[in-house]
Amino acid sequence: MKIAIASGKGGTGKTTVATNLAAALHRPVTLADCDVEAPNAHLFLKTTLDWSRPAYAFVPEVDLNRCDGCGECHEICRFSGITVMAGMVMTFPEMCHGCKGCMMVCPTRAIREGKRTLGEIKRGTAGQIELHYGLLRVGEAMAPPLIRQVKAQIDGDRDIPVIIDAPPGTSCPAIEAVRDADYVVLVTEPTPFGLNDLVLAAEAVRTLKIRAGLVINRADSGDDGVRRYAEESGLPILMEIPNRREIAVAYARGRLMIDAIPSFQQRFCDLYERIAEEIEGVKV
Repeated sequence: MKIAIASGKGGTGKTTVATNLAAALHRPVTLADCDVEAPNAHLFLKTTLDWSRPAYAFVPEVDLNRCDGCGECHEICRFSGITVMAGMVMTFPEMCHGCKGCMMVCPTRAIREGKRTLGEIKRGTAGQIELHYGLLRVGEAMAPPLIRQVKAQIDGDRDIPVIIDAPPGTSCPAIEAVRDADYVVLVTEPTPFGLNDLVLAAEAVRTLKIRAGLVINRADSGDDGVRRYAEESGLPILMEIPNRREIAVAYARGRLMIDAIPSFQQRFCDLYERIAEEIEGVKV
């Protein structure tokens, strides 16, 4: 199973659910922290770093001796990553989305493949958990290419569960993280803000045609708006996490919930089994 843990907003407990679910299973698990702007799963799992390497993105490099200024590269680029003015080609690497369309259409083959640094990709281990995560370069705006490279590290062995900690929200980074998941767990909180962003996230997942369920964090606070929405929209509530001081203290100290409150070990195992039941044909 490839399970994505997502949320419509930050701070709902998405990483808390992802890390505790991975640790509770006591079996080989692959965890991909795709929140590349602020990865923190490694802090809770106390991982040992195995390796770290730079991550690069494609950018066009133009051989001005071969370029005839035809402008076909500019015509195909929808992101203003390359343009032609007065017969001269100019590139804007930060705007390039790496599609390589400019290379494909250049009639004189004046464009070759260059690269720029996106950030870093890291791999660590914590017991039976294999963690992959990316760290976006400060000032870099293009998170999806780095997220794709993090996900590319995931082993294709379908006997090993894969948990993807997605970025918050419903923009391109979040969509890139969840788009090929078998199931999406939406983490929310029972507040008006939580409900508003949950609706957006649920609609995005529905558009992607991925089945989803709900984990309500701080469930005994707030109001019943989230539960009413879940019932009306057919979102199963997979788990509720209470608003307890011990959980907040454990989080502040970088500890897992299942270590601070051992009874949650079984609750996260039950969550995994419930997800498996939601996905037809998957056996635990």
